[in-house]
Amino acid sequence: MSQETEERAETTRDDAPDPRRWRILGVTLVVGFMVLLDVTIVNVAIPSIRTGLDTSAGGVQWVVSGYALALGLMLVIGGRLGDAHGRRAIMLLGLGGFVVASAAAGFAPNIGVLVAARLVQGFAAGILTPQSSGLIQSLFQGRERGTAFGLFGFTVSVSSAVGPVLGGLLIAAFGEESGWRWIFLVNVPIGLVLLVGIARLVPGRTDDTTGDTHLDLPGAALLGVTVLALLYPIVSLESGSRWPLLLLALVPLAGAAFVRHERRVVRDGGAPLLDLGLLRETPGYASGIVIGSLYFTGFTGIFLVLSVFLQDGLGFTPLHAGLLLTPFAVGSAVASPLAGRAVSRVGRPLTVVALAVMMVGLVALAAVVPAADRDLPWWLLALPLLVAGLGGGAVVSPNITLSLAEVPPSMGGAAGGALQTGQRIGAAIGAAVLMTTYQVAVGRTEDPGTALRWALGASVVLLLTAWAAAVWSWRREPDARVG
Repeated sequence: MSQETEERAETTRDDAPDPRRWRILGVTLVVGFMVLLDVTIVNVAIPSIRTGLDTSAGGVQWVVSGYALALGLMLVIGGRLGDAHGRRAIMLLGLGGFVVASAAAGFAPNIGVLVAARLVQGFAAGILTPQSSGLIQSLFQGRERGTAFGLFGFTVSVSSAVGPVLGGLLIAAFGEESGWRWIFLVNVPIGLVLLVGIARLVPGRTDDTTGDTHLDLPGAALLGVTVLALLYPIVSLESGSRWPLLLLALVPLAGAAFVRHERRVVRDGGAPLLDLGLLRETPGYASGIVIGSLYFTGFTGIFLVLSVFLQDGLGFTPLHAGLLLTPFAVGSAVASPLAGRAVSRVGRPLTVVALAVMMVGLVALAAVVPAADRDLPWWLLALPLLVAGLGGGAVVSPNITLSLAEVPPSMGGAAGGALQTGQRIGAAIGAAVLMTTYQVAVGRTEDPGTALRWALGASVVLLLTAWAAAVWSWRREPDARVG
């Protein structure tokens, strides 16, 4: 089975598109959905975990932050491993680790075991996530690639948005004390089915697989130190720790060392962890990383703040809070695949318009919150959230498509990993900034509605920087298209 699948993958690359490409995409998108869902699904479970394990808020925060930290550390390395060794083997390795870690998290007897399991989950997720973009680069061309990335963008947007809803449903179904365990245990049977799908469908080594399977370990270590020195202080802020901020001084030093090392590897004819020439020579790639990072900085923390506002500020249940965020998920679900198909014709202006639409939705949400806080119908929040979701869903997939359009498939995993590393760093920064804004405002005003408006204002300011970067990219590369 494996040999036949591999031979077919090697021949179809030269002759015709792989006839199984949409089924392969379906399997990888379900894997990506499950992995990215675990970033936000835990947010609504924080009170349940504290009660179930009788632990502190700081300890529970690392259940959320540890996963994001480990995920960010592994993205580029995981992408490079897939480029070198083939997607199938690396996906089986990553998903196997994810399933085992999910079971350990679900049965964790104390907070220490839970945090450790979440770290392993994050490392495994970091190996898995960049394989999706690498496979799309290899299997699809032209407008089909835009459609495939549209579905990938749909997965990214919707997984973030529906996480709180699914988390609330599981806690409601299994109870406050142990419902949080099923947030992790549900991954086990789904993951086992996906392992079979990967083994049967996903190609192994193909013509796009790089010949050199050597992993640039010094480069991986330097990049890991850079990302860790940036992410660890940020996620530590959420648990109230300040001393890790000193590590930020290492970021420019380790980053510069990584750049010098990678250039030397290329100069000596070796296989770099990430070919930095892509940033200078590939149209749309560098600007796409900037836009995506800034967008996730302004976007991701919104769900965390809204979840805290609805539960702690207004006393809603996790399920009710999650359901109130559903319109954003619906908007994203509608916009992402449509935007993926349209980007081949419209190009970067689509991102510019989508960011503007999202900001309009958030401004409208901030305007409605004071009225809703005076016991007006909560369905008034639905329309602004739907508008914001329509805008947000049309940002991710076009940006990924335009960023990776000219990247060689042999570097598709590592390049996609770098793009997603920027997104993860942006998400961590944004969550810290928006939550800090909300908490400071609550402390000063003692009004959750006012605090939410301040946090939404901070989100709009951050999204304005992403919009400015998109406009700059459009003006600089006005003819950028896909296919």
